[in-house]
Amino acid sequence: MEFLDIRDKNGNPTGEVKERSLVHADGDIHGTSHVWIVRKNEKGSYDLLLQKRSENKDAFPGCYDISSAGHLPAGQDYLSSALRELEEELGIKAKPEQLHFMGLHEGCCEETFYGKPFKNHEISHVYLYQEPVNIEDLTLQKEEVQEVCWLDFKECCKKVKDGDRKYCLFPEELLMIKKYLQVYLK
Repeated sequence: MEFLDIRDKNGNPTGEVKERSLVHADGDIHGTSHVWIVRKNEKGSYDLLLQKRSENKDAFPGCYDISSAGHLPAGQDYLSSALRELEEELGIKAKPEQLHFMGLHEGCCEETFYGKPFKNHEISHVYLYQEPVNIEDLTLQKEEVQEVCWLDFKECCKKVKDGDRKYCLFPEELLMIKKYLQVYLK
């Protein structure tokens, strides 16, 4: 069983701890860390590394998702969770200074998976990782990640805007990436 801290709108723990499945059944606010891996491509634009979620995931099975993401276990902070998830899911041992904090994102959605309601209300710290990554060298966590691929940033944004259900990405986070790239990676 995985236990999560219930959080307030600013992402701070409230002192209440709850089992993960109950958090998603009730729609409680909880913390997640999102790490987006980007690289400059030959077209002068950027690619995003996307992971395809395992077919046996409890939510959004088989969908393309953030490079690395995960819930904050009770008592854990955002940055240590982001570093842990990168290593567990992709085999990337990053240093804290290699994750560039882009901001806080509040995401909500309600879906049904396997006949059960799934209410997701998360407060995420969103990070960008831009160190060189060769996908052939990654060690994928098979329970979580089916495969990874590079996708042109603009193409990814179009797929999400067009409502392509194979992508379970928050458009607001793609906007965060776009703003970051325009300001910091000209």
